[in-house]
Amino acid sequence: MSSDASDTSTGRRRILDRWRLVSPTGARVVSLRQLPKRERARLLAPSTFTTLNMVSGFSSVLLAFRGHFTLAAVLIAFSIVMDIADGFVARLVGATSPFGLQLDSLADLISFGVAPAVLVHTWALSDWPVLAWLVAFLWLSCAAFRLARFNVTIDPAADKRYFVGLPSPGAASVVIATIFALDSPFFGPGTGPWQAWFPLLVSVVPAFLMVMTIRFRSFRNLLQPTTPGARLTTGLVAAAIVIGLVVAPGLTGIVVAYGYVLTAPLGVLTAPVRERLLGSESVAPPRRRMQSVFLPIEGDDELDGPDADDPCDEPGTAPA
Repeated sequence: MSSDASDTSTGRRRILDRWRLVSPTGARVVSLRQLPKRERARLLAPSTFTTLNMVSGFSSVLLAFRGHFTLAAVLIAFSIVMDIADGFVARLVGATSPFGLQLDSLADLISFGVAPAVLVHTWALSDWPVLAWLVAFLWLSCAAFRLARFNVTIDPAADKRYFVGLPSPGAASVVIATIFALDSPFFGPGTGPWQAWFPLLVSVVPAFLMVMTIRFRSFRNLLQPTTPGARLTTGLVAAAIVIGLVVAPGLTGIVVAYGYVLTAPLGVLTAPVRERLLGSESVAPPRRRMQSVFLPIEGDDELDGPDADDPCDEPGTAPA
């Protein structure tokens, strides 16, 4: 006799037994209660780091509104570490799933979309509410667009060494590194809104880079070294960053964050020389053209609902 039947016969039917997750695509949904504890822990491990990412980003928003800008920036930096950790753990234990992908994107939108936008709004632009609203919304909308585009354009054949557009954690690192390094956001001559040129530059440039199609190195080989030489390189880079953050956190953050942003334009400029000297493997391969992310999903009649009076919905016909 099954456990559910025994529970029912003894009158101990669990309250949540009547609720079942149903996939809109018809895919089979397995309840975590049906899995062994070890398998359940393996599948939930990446989501634990994702949840910590989300908690840290949300806490950063609350602290930014209270004027604790440095601590808010530290929490966004912690979110970046958790975002790297959840992907690393998911690949390590083989627990990559569509649910984890969507949860990670929602957490990233909070930590690297909402939190940096609020941080810039409160740190530097609170004296100009209209300008602050525009800049914050620009950042949030670019981050949302970048994450949505990433979710719908995952290509198994794509070169995993590169991201299309500046990753949202990389964009957020520009903001938090700037706050770490500077006591005041205002530099140079100017009065009124013109005094905010530097915060605008720090906010607008990374926001636009998130939605551009320029490619940035993923440096996944540093996170998952496979050779002794690669492991040594990873160890040296990690040690240099840790020592730099201890000795001079502001300068180290600026060098790492701004340096990563500069790798893309410098890579584009030096690509012909690197290809000629080092071969085609040293440059990004051409991307394959994929279906537009703005076109409707083909063959999804259940979502759209066919119109019986529209001849275009009949089999074998198509709009002119």
